[in-house]
Amino acid sequence: MHTMVVDARTYPPLGMPPELFLELYWQKQPLLIRNAFPHFTAPLTPDDLAGLSLEDNALSRLIRHDPVAETWHVATGPFAEDTYADIGDRDWTLLVQDVDKWDADVAALLPAFDFLPRWRVDDIMVSFAAAGGSVGAHVDHYDVFLLQGLGRRRWQIDASPAPPTAFRDDVELKLLREFTPSHDWILEPGDMLYLPPGVPHHGVALDPCLTFSIGMRAPSQGELLVDLAEHLAESLPESSRYADPDLLPATAAGEIDAAALARVRDALAPLLAAQGDAVGDWFGRFITRYRSAGEIAAPPRPPSRADLDKRLAQGAQLRTHPYARVAWQRSGTGATLFANGDAWPCSVATAARLADRAPLDAAALAALPQEARGLVQTLVERGILAPTRPRSRR
Repeated sequence: MHTMVVDARTYPPLGMPPELFLELYWQKQPLLIRNAFPHFTAPLTPDDLAGLSLEDNALSRLIRHDPVAETWHVATGPFAEDTYADIGDRDWTLLVQDVDKWDADVAALLPAFDFLPRWRVDDIMVSFAAAGGSVGAHVDHYDVFLLQGLGRRRWQIDASPAPPTAFRDDVELKLLREFTPSHDWILEPGDMLYLPPGVPHHGVALDPCLTFSIGMRAPSQGELLVDLAEHLAESLPESSRYADPDLLPATAAGEIDAAALARVRDALAPLLAAQGDAVGDWFGRFITRYRSAGEIAAPPRPPSRADLDKRLAQGAQLRTHPYARVAWQRSGTGATLFANGDAWPCSVATAARLADRAPLDAAALAALPQEARGLVQTLVERGILAPTRPRSRR
């Protein structure tokens, strides 16, 4: 096992080149990164987070723990303003998912993780914990980077080869029945703990603190299989059914014989033989709508192409909707752009530019191949791209 603690002051945010981190640590072992973000200042305050938890579309939870009775209580938002009036100053935690979709300053943390494919990054969850606040000892099934933003949090982990993962059955949360930490650290602002899937961990706030959890998207094999099957089934005609024109008289009427099973395998051939472009097209659609933070409503009156050109000429920009998930893959000599489950053929240059989420101004749009213009208009009409207000003249 490699060292589990590094200082990233001279090589943020990993303390080493990304390729070395991926080789030695990614999905292999935990890593505590001191000074991953040197001189870090949290991009939002506890009050900001509490305010966000009042929003109807924000996914929030409030977890309270009684350490004497060892009881846990979980409430889901949206919360009312008076929720926090008499909550006390110990032993509770507020968690809000997808804060990067709501707050541009929080989203600005994501480019630091561009050594990973962007479609692998799920969201930034932000938690505020009063002193003693915790969500208990638990295990996640995805990679996560835990960035300390405010205050101090004590993290304990069990990095043993085969830790126990049975859950308690007396609490609302999926808490571990047994937890024996192998490592014990205190994180301060700017420190970051990387945990691969399956590593038991337990964090407790030593004082009021904010933690930014950059979580990865990791669909289960079951989710992949079910969605692929549904995708392939959509292209099959209703007339494609189990058939047995070679049927022989049954020797035992209740038996499913080997010949029947062979015909079943033949009926499943489109699924079993799926590969190449078929899998690529399906996966691009699937992963850009998997665990979507919310629906994107098409604008009721999208700007025409002429109106859009006019706005861009006046200084407006096209920005990607916060809920949009955009990715692309090569296809022959060109590419396919995927956004929230839909797909469009285009050039590699167009796909790469539209998937990088950087704002598009008039000059950037003019630099794209001519065929990109129609695609951009389509994305605007779908709400994937939205024009900002033109700069006002002084």
